Amino acid sequence: MIFGLILIAAFLGVAAAADFFLSLDANLWRAWWTPLAAGVISGALLWAWPHPIAIGVLLSAAALYVRLTGRESEPVDGMLLGGVTGAMAAAVLISRPEISPWIISACIAAGAVAGYGITLAAQRVTVDVVTVIGAIAAAYTPRVLGAAGLSFEVVTVGVAALVPLLVVAAVFKSWPELRAELRHEASLGFLDDADVRRTAHPILRHGRGGWTDRHAHREFVRLANEIALRKRRQRFRSDEVARLYQVEIIQLRMQIREMSRIDKEMREHSATMASSK
Repeated sequence: MIFGLILIAAFLGVAAAADFFLSLDANLWRAWWTPLAAGVISGALLWAWPHPIAIGVLLSAAALYVRLTGRESEPVDGMLLGGVTGAMAAAVLISRPEISPWIISACIAAGAVAGYGITLAAQRVTVDVVTVIGAIAAAYTPRVLGAAGLSFEVVTVGVAALVPLLVVAAVFKSWPELRAELRHEASLGFLDDADVRRTAHPILRHGRGGWTDRHAHREFVRLANEIALRKRRQRFRSDEVARLYQVEIIQLRMQIREMSRIDKEMREHSATMASSK
């Protein structure tokens, strides 16, 4: 039990770092309180029958609830929040007498698969059958690996490490697509060409980016990412919904253009003050 609690705490800490790397949103509680609560409730419901089938079904339902009530996200974001939901369900279940040692890896794996699948099928309002089957299979996988000779410690640590690593890998994978979207914004005059690379690059976007205020630059990057996300989602929506997305995109464009203007004025003022000395 102690090993399990330490591992769950370590997973949540690493997942929090991965979430910030993905979203640049320092207000973790705003996005996490729903999956944390959903995980605790799922764990309580699973108390009587913590079977892989029940784990897959309940965590798929929890992932759907988190998706409908939380922030709009990409599949990899849903995978991370699903893993967090699974970790909290496991935290409740490991206090149950004679619980299976595979419960932590089963819950995290099932939650991550459910979160990814539900977010991928975001246009639907019901739980996708394929997602539920995938979540059940993910819940069974640790036991299969155990039967193949791997210890539960190795499997559990591996599953807990895999989810954050996939999030980081997804950020790098989406880099070219994000850069292309921002280049389009620059061609329309809403971004400076110099901001495109340091806004899209997975590492450079965490720095100052030539701005006078590091935190302002991160907020600028976060809003630019929101524009790119909504432009991608807009392409797969009906005309009526696409128009609502367009309104949001225009509002975000105005925000980042104003932020860029303010920062430019601050830099020019600083340069003028420095030259007058």
